[in-house]
Amino acid sequence: MQNHILDYLDETALRVPDKLAFGGVRDEDGLTFSQVNRHSRAIGTHILAKGLFKEPVVVFMNRHPSTVAAFLGVLQGGCYYVPIDEEMPRVRIDLIFKNLNPRAVICDESTVDTARTFDFHGELWLYGDLIRTQADDTALAGARAGMIDTDPVYVYFTSGSTGIPKGVAGSHRALINYIEQLSEVLGFQEDTVFANQTPLYFDASLKDIFPTLKVGATAYIVPKTMFKFPMQVLDFLISHEVNTLCWVVSALTMLSAFGALTEKTPTALRTVAFVGEVFPIKQFNIWKRTLPQVRFTNLYGPTEGTGVCCYYHVEREFAMDEAIPIGRPFKNTDILLLTDQNTPAAPGEQGEICIRGTSLSLGYINDPERTAASFVQNPLNHAYPERIYRTGDIGRLNEDGDLIFVSRKDYQIKHMGHRIELGEIEANVNMLDAIRSSGCIYDSEKGKIVLFYVGDISEKDLMQDLKQKLQRYMLPNTIRQLEAMPLTATGKINRVLLKENYKKERNR
Repeated sequence: MQNHILDYLDETALRVPDKLAFGGVRDEDGLTFSQVNRHSRAIGTHILAKGLFKEPVVVFMNRHPSTVAAFLGVLQGGCYYVPIDEEMPRVRIDLIFKNLNPRAVICDESTVDTARTFDFHGELWLYGDLIRTQADDTALAGARAGMIDTDPVYVYFTSGSTGIPKGVAGSHRALINYIEQLSEVLGFQEDTVFANQTPLYFDASLKDIFPTLKVGATAYIVPKTMFKFPMQVLDFLISHEVNTLCWVVSALTMLSAFGALTEKTPTALRTVAFVGEVFPIKQFNIWKRTLPQVRFTNLYGPTEGTGVCCYYHVEREFAMDEAIPIGRPFKNTDILLLTDQNTPAAPGEQGEICIRGTSLSLGYINDPERTAASFVQNPLNHAYPERIYRTGDIGRLNEDGDLIFVSRKDYQIKHMGHRIELGEIEANVNMLDAIRSSGCIYDSEKGKIVLFYVGDISEKDLMQDLKQKLQRYMLPNTIRQLEAMPLTATGKINRVLLKENYKKERNR
């Protein structure tokens, strides 16, 4: 049993040294497993020579296969990596540096000039220089021997409700468990070909990056600019014979909602796993009809639970008013549904989704207060210390014992005396043929439900259609048509931005 993530790389680089591990748009961008191993060991040697150990090293590089090698190089040096990206707002980057106070940042030629403008007093290292370091096998072995499986692998920063980002630290033990369970559930093998869609500074990228090391697969890093052009994405999938996608729902619906799948079909696909948000049944059915040979799997899990902790293989038809379950937890993970009184929710009753088990992250880096607020003692266990993570998600069990995601706690509102799930309104809007996507917010100051949508229907006609679907008290008070739905960097609907823009419009 592995106790360090790099054990996977060691074994695979010996077994298939010349196989492409991580590819890009151009052939010359690619790195074989032996190259990844060699580059990462050179970087790790440099880190150890500089006296860093068990501390954060920031990786600020362009989206490229070499970025993955840099992550692994940080691990070779006995440290943990923290990815940042030029897409991030400068204020967010400044807050991350203030939290971490790192002693080193790894850059490439495209990012080093920007890095020099950061409020940072450590060292800037160029990837191209680092990989020319002669590997010190003795020092690297010593670093590995000095680490255990509860040491951190990474820190990924997520949004905080206070505006201060939270740095989630994940351990080797949790990530190894995740890789093992995900690989088993989705059937990853040496002939698996991934197309990585998620930004490398988000934990969702773990789904294809690290299983590649375990099974000796190939993962192509799809350029982020390509996702502005659905046909280019399909061309990429087809030309590289990609057979496995682990993507956020918005990336998949981008291809189905704009009709791209009817123009070109990626027939090599065999596995499609989706995560991030509820997949509108209308859009899901387009994928299922177009690619009947594909096995579709719904994944669920927060960053604090090491990316994904539940899965559901879609093996039946779903009606337009149904939600695809998030299913059952991985091995070594348990899901508790707790009521507001911290008692187990009855079958069919809603409760907060809470996670216990190996998949839990270490907590929030340098933030004991917020860690203590979210990672709490299991209220059902009074015999010994046992942490659970309170996700803030509301769920329930269906008649088959599968977990259904209902809504976020903060999407549940009280309006006109009724408790309403904003997600239920969105689900009904998304059923309409003319709708490509929708997002709902609540203006608590004015007591109004505000609906935003992208689609080929007027605001007036949309309201008429919703009157046939929704209870009167659930009808939006205001409807706004958009040319495009604003998304977060992880591909989720950016409801914070929707609310900010609406407030500005309202206050004009």
